[in-house]
This record gives sequence, C-alpha cells and structure tokens, in this order.
Amino acid sequence: MPTIHHDGFVIHKGRLDPEAQAALLEDVRLVAVAAPFLAPVTPWGKPMSVRMTSAGRVGWVTDRRGYRYEPRHPTGVPWPPIPPAVLALWRDLASAERDPDCCLVNLYGARARMGLHRDADEGDFRWPVLSISLGDSALFRMGGPERGDPTASIELESGDVVVMGGPARLAYHGVDRIRFGSSRLLPEGGRINLTCRVVA
Repeated sequence: MPTIHHDGFVIHKGRLDPEAQAALLEDVRLVAVAAPFLAPVTPWGKPMSVRMTSAGRVGWVTDRRGYRYEPRHPTGVPWPPIPPAVLALWRDLASAERDPDCCLVNLYGARARMGLHRDADEGDFRWPVLSISLGDSALFRMGGPERGDPTASIELESGDVVVMGGPARLAYHGVDRIRFGSSRLLPEGGRINLTCRVVA
C-alpha cells in the first residue's frame, strides 16, 4: 500500500490488514475494561464529542482543571499497559530508541469530530506522534504550525497509520467528520483512533 508524505505527515495507507485490525480492536477492548471510556469536557466545561481512555505510563485527560497527563485513570486505577502490537508499530514506524509513555484512545461516534489542535502538552517534542485508525473512515485535516495556516485533507481508513514528526510534530490537525458505517470492524459502527506520544 502507498505511503503518502505531506509537510512532515507520513500516512501509511493500509498498514494493518483486516486480521491485524481485528486483533488490535480486541486489545482496545481489554484496555477499556481496565480503564473505561470517559466522556471528557474541556477546561471551559464544553463536552467533547469523543469518548476517551488511555494506556501506558500516563494517560491524557481533560476536565475543568485543564489538559494534562495523569498517572491514573480518574477512577483511581492505573492505566493498563500499551498493547504490544501498538508498541511494535511505534518501533517500526516512529522510533526504535524510545517507547511512548501514553497511548490515547479516542472513540468517535457518527457525529463526533475533533477540531484543529496541536499535540503540545508533552515535555519533549523531538519524538514523533503515531496515530492508528480503526473502524469507520475519517476526513483528516492537516495544517501547519499556526492555526491559520492552509490545510489539506485526506481520508483515513481502517488500518491506516499516520506519523507526525519534524515540521508536523507541532502542526495543527483534526477530524472534520466520520463516514459512519463505512467499515464493518466495529459491530455498531464508529471509529477508534490510538495516538502514541512520548510525554517527558
């Protein structure tokens, strides 16, 4: 499958075959059993349209106290380990020198989206961000280091993997919409996105 390059965004189309996608979905289910999905709110009290959980040494959370990483799920339980299949992708496509500290898991329903944002809550931006798509396709928007920079869009399908490094590490990006029902991977539809980051 092709690899697409765009201003530091590297999109590995079809990196995971259907069997690998199904296996990774089962890994995500186990993560969600240990650390249930949350309905997050922004620091301004606005509910986000995605549900989320995490795996790894720390997890990314948002609430009235702000955006941050925490060593435990808000219920007090530790985050489960990052699945080995995710670590293997990271080591193959992102970095063999340093494993990620966090794997954020976002669950998108039919009307969910993610506005333009940067992954900028980490302490070391030398390491790339790796993003894995499972389930329904999403229209992914890629921008530049400033919010007002020109953007380009690409459809991310189940099994696609995006690596954001170099000029894309602090570039704005987001999800404009979900093509609900475009995949049969999730029985009830929807999209799962796993985002791996080095935090400190």
